[in-house]
Amino acid sequence: MARLPHAGGMDLLRFAALGSVDDGKSTLIGRLLYDTRQLFDDQMAALEAASRRRGIGEVDLSFVTDGLRAEREQGITIDVAYRYFATPRRKFVIADCPGHVHYTRNMATGASTADLALLVVDVTGGVREQTRRHACIAALFGVDQFVVCANKMDLVGWDQGAWSALCDDVDALCARLGVSRSQVIPLSALHGDNVVERSGAAWYEGPTVLEALEKAPGGAWASGHGTGSNDRARLAVQWVLRRPGGGRSYAGMVNGGVLRAGDEVVVLPAGRKTTVTGIETYDGALDEAPAGISVSVDLADDLDVSRGDLLAVASDPPQVQKNLVATVCWFSERPLRPGDRLRVKHTTRTTPARVEAIKGRLDVTRLEIDPAETLGDNEIGTVELTTAVPLALDPYHRDRITGSFVLVDEGTDATVAAGMVGEPLLGGDPVSPQALAASGSRA
Repeated sequence: MARLPHAGGMDLLRFAALGSVDDGKSTLIGRLLYDTRQLFDDQMAALEAASRRRGIGEVDLSFVTDGLRAEREQGITIDVAYRYFATPRRKFVIADCPGHVHYTRNMATGASTADLALLVVDVTGGVREQTRRHACIAALFGVDQFVVCANKMDLVGWDQGAWSALCDDVDALCARLGVSRSQVIPLSALHGDNVVERSGAAWYEGPTVLEALEKAPGGAWASGHGTGSNDRARLAVQWVLRRPGGGRSYAGMVNGGVLRAGDEVVVLPAGRKTTVTGIETYDGALDEAPAGISVSVDLADDLDVSRGDLLAVASDPPQVQKNLVATVCWFSERPLRPGDRLRVKHTTRTTPARVEAIKGRLDVTRLEIDPAETLGDNEIGTVELTTAVPLALDPYHRDRITGSFVLVDEGTDATVAAGMVGEPLLGGDPVSPQALAASGSRA
């Protein structure tokens, strides 16, 4: 989301709660909302009733986000639950992501638009494979600041050594992933220690979870990955609007930078150039449109522009191509194989595609690419695709919008993968067999 004026003029932070199943993500989010007085009386009554049905003496705060009946019965998060709250300092959008490996696809959805990852780790179990998988996926999606919650410190008697050992593991993981900002907070989500109020350990002098969230840089997703204030404005055409009396304008959301009246733009994939003569919103005309808002655009020339085309500043357009290498998170129980035919949904364009090759599979524990002939459910790999229609693509590390896509099964219309243009990029370097061969193992 771009840095735009919004209700109250307050800064906004989007964060995803990640971690392995049963590490306490939902309880932590429930505690955060409860202790900041974000829950209404009817919500508390519903939580108390649900807790009684489960035979729980105290109110189970994990039910705040686990709203599905199956979630409450199984005691796990299945779908991504979004919650919104505000403090006097800023506004927040929370994505409570499922921890179970079977629902990794849902976790990827929550991480894809996050500024920050709130990574919850059970201090009694430490960093597990699913913890690494969640951290790896978040880093691949461009999240470069982590607040790590060393949860259940009450079960180890608030032992500083247990916290220090976890700090070492987290530091090593974040360094390997290229995460630029990280901190580890000892806490007990169940009892509320160091979530909103400071308590639990006299030796800890760092911030509470709420303090860390309030101080974290906001808009990292926006400014660093495709919706910031730079000169790479793009607009994927969603609607072609006919004007009374003749003429057309083209509607869509601006990303990549500020779009200005008078800018020379190129219509992709055709490659024809023209000039923006006017920009309008529901509230009236604009001289310039910041990233993140929906507008309609008038062009100087009567060109053949339709839904799925992309308007980009002519000085720095994306590359138009039919053959691409991409990193995909595969979400289907049916393995992905070379020769498979799927549909690519990229911005507002959908086109058939063929899987030409699978280049490798990412080992989330060693963070290395291994040879592979298929990709299984919840696995991450590098593939080569050929599309029927050329697409205007940026590398994902440059633009999270024009550099991303989803793959759709042609028979069932189910979304079977999330894709990022380019090879996996962790720690500033591509994780490719060639890079690893040149530099040696970095596990």
